[in-house]
Amino acid sequence: MAFHVVSFCVSGILAASTIALAAADPAATGTPAAAPDSKDTAAQKALRRDFAALERDDAAERARLTPDVRAASKALAGARYPDGRAALTAALAGPHRSAENRARDPQRHPIETLELFGFAPDQTVLEYGPGAGWYTEVLAPALAAEGKLYVTLPDPDGPETERSTLYGKRTEVFLDRLPEAYGEVERVVIDRTTPKLPFDGEIDLIVLMRGMHGMVNGGTLDAWLAEFHRALAPGGVLGVEQHRADPSKTAAETSKQGYLPEAFVIEQVEKAGFELAGKSEINANPNDDRDHPEGVWTLPPTLRLGDEDREKWAAIGESDRMTLKFVKVAAPDAS
Repeated sequence: MAFHVVSFCVSGILAASTIALAAADPAATGTPAAAPDSKDTAAQKALRRDFAALERDDAAERARLTPDVRAASKALAGARYPDGRAALTAALAGPHRSAENRARDPQRHPIETLELFGFAPDQTVLEYGPGAGWYTEVLAPALAAEGKLYVTLPDPDGPETERSTLYGKRTEVFLDRLPEAYGEVERVVIDRTTPKLPFDGEIDLIVLMRGMHGMVNGGTLDAWLAEFHRALAPGGVLGVEQHRADPSKTAAETSKQGYLPEAFVIEQVEKAGFELAGKSEINANPNDDRDHPEGVWTLPPTLRLGDEDREKWAAIGESDRMTLKFVKVAAPDAS
């Protein structure tokens, strides 16, 4: 039986070009210009910088992808594998992956994580919020020959002043950069504020990596869980990896820092018609006390504080994370 896997990630793809922001001309209307909001101005400046950085990074990546790397990537995506471990092992060793991404493998445990979720190379998988494509570059070649990978992204052609457009462009350019490895990936454009997926019982595996806190913050968690439930085939799996909060605190206290209590996550997902079918401490990190000035983004890989206490945050490593496997078993709880 062929399975379908979908993964969502919150981390980014590179933009093909820097987008200039057009300023309104007050002379055109004959009315005085409103005083600029300093926060909005700062946010737009940061957005322009991020578009420019994305363009630079994309150029560097394209230069790294030599004809030999492209040929090897095509061969990797065309191969068939006897099981999930073999497919993932081959994908992780592929030359399409950067040295920076390889360096994160010991802290992210991709094989063990995806094996817990029941990954197989003939599945249909949905990845929610692929971000910079860390998991996509593993899932895509592993599924290319016998399975199917869908990834969600915001509209890459949205307003140039919206950060969501940057995220959509980032994913789009990442996929376009190496069609030899990612040519079989299908894109699902979504509005994260209005949960909706174009699937009805067709997906075998949904991968939700470190993205649930954003749903809590946006007030869309219940709606997204309902969409995941509808998209999955009977017995389909929702695989969740999430930054784990202090269990004595509530989700309302921790979600804006990127963390959620494990009991809260389990309760919410089970209420949506799922059963907890497995859990692992493979991504646990006892060095993470969850008390950081910029939340989870203080830690690697983001290191939002730059050089400030960089060695301290790097020594902690990536966050303490829960890793949970849920199976679709029933209609959502109507209560």
